[in-house]
Parts: sequence; C-alpha cells; structure tokens
Amino acid sequence: MATSKKDQRRGARDRMRAEHEAQARRAKLRGRVLIGGALVAVLAVAVGVGLYAADSSGSGDGSGDEAAGKPFVQPANTAGKDGIVIPYGKADAKNVLSVWLDPRCPYCAGVEIGLGGTFKEQADAGTYRVEYHFATFLDKALGGGKGSKRAVNALGAAVNESPEKFMEYLQVLYKNHPAKESDDKFGSTTTLLDLADQVPGLRTPAFNKAVKELTYMPWAEKAGQAFYDQNMQGTPDVSVNGKKLTVNSGVGIDSITPEAFKKLITPHLRQ
Repeated sequence: MATSKKDQRRGARDRMRAEHEAQARRAKLRGRVLIGGALVAVLAVAVGVGLYAADSSGSGDGSGDEAAGKPFVQPANTAGKDGIVIPYGKADAKNVLSVWLDPRCPYCAGVEIGLGGTFKEQADAGTYRVEYHFATFLDKALGGGKGSKRAVNALGAAVNESPEKFMEYLQVLYKNHPAKESDDKFGSTTTLLDLADQVPGLRTPAFNKAVKELTYMPWAEKAGQAFYDQNMQGTPDVSVNGKKLTVNSGVGIDSITPEAFKKLITPHLRQ
C-alpha cells in the first residue's frame, strides 16, 4: 500500500510538471501581452503563422513630437494621398501586390528577407506592381522607442532618391534587424546612415540631411496613421488584388519559400 501511495505521489508530481511545461510552451507561443495602462500588442500565433497585432488606439506613441512643427514633405516616387504608398514596378501592371510592414517587426523581416527578392523579380517582369505601406505601432507596442518611425523616415529619404535605392535599402534594414525586437536599434540615425553605406550611391547629401534632420517624419506619421485608418490588424500583411495571402511559414519568423509563394499567388493573378 505504501508503494502505491508513493507511485501516486510521483505520478501527481509528473503530471504537475508536465502541465507547467505545457503552460510555459503556451505562454511562449502567445508571446507578450502588455497590460497596465494599455494593451498595446500581442504576438499572435494563428494557424501556425506569426504576426504582430496592433491595438486600435491610434499611432500616438510618445515619438510624435519629432514631427511637431516640421513642414510636411512628400518624398518623390511615392503615390496615393500624401504619398504614403511606395510603389515599385510598372505603373500599368494588371495586378497589385500590397505589402504592409513595420520596420521593427521580426516577422516582417522574415517576409522581406525570404520573399523581397521575389517581389522585385516579379515586379520587374511586370507580373504585378508592389505597393509598400508602413506601420509604426511597434514603437509604442514594444515599450516605447523611435525605431519604426525613424526607419520609415529613412525609407522615405531612400525612395526620394529612387525606387531602386528604396528596394535595396529595405533589404539592408531587415537583414540587419535587431536580434531582439525590443532593441530600438533603428532609433539611432547613426545606425540608419551606417546601414545606408551598404547601398551604393544612396548616401547623397540630400539623403544624409533627411535622415539626420527627420525631414520626412510628418510623412512617416501619416503613413503610420493609415494603418489604423484602413483597419489593418497586424503586420506583415500581404495581399494580391485584395486577396490576403499567408506568407509566413509558421516556423519562427521565416517566410514560405519563393517557389511556394509563386504557386500561392498564381491563381489570384489577372491575365
């Protein structure tokens, strides 16, 4: 009888340990839910796909004062109201690939690193025009910071140089994404300028001035606000002709393969 009770206690301890481990795994999958003043972000996992979900409280995140008092300047080579869309590809393309990213979002990094080259390749071939949109809610969601908006300001300076320079710089930023998303690496204009050295010809006086003086910060504010105005739910968000596509692999931050993406998008393309 004593042995039976001992086995029962051991079994109970094993079950408790297993349950604690399961809870820890579930908590890790859920990510961080920030409470105590504002529920600002959830690292969501849905059908094995990671994304950053935004709250609906607007883009105010403590960094708006960097745009205060500055005149609105729209970068060249942009489109839409206030130029908050950055297009790449042929203007008369029959199809439009819409891509929403936040510079500090690790899953966005996975998508751009894994599929950015494919987006460019297919846009160059005329398969579709890519329209980039930028969210900036992670400055607030990750406990404060300036990296999302300052990176969007720098991307505005890059597209002002040329769409090609923008595409190259976007890749450079995400390939040098901070290991921890809470690291406000892109909040440093020095870092943004140093990374621009990897794009030949980007470091013009105009680019340097715009990054240092935050010339396009009011534009970055409008770009970030559009995320809320259009009722977007999270980043990354990729769609073709209005059809949402699942482009995260479900394995870490990695995207699906270029081959898988091409198969995924083909049925939704206008011929």
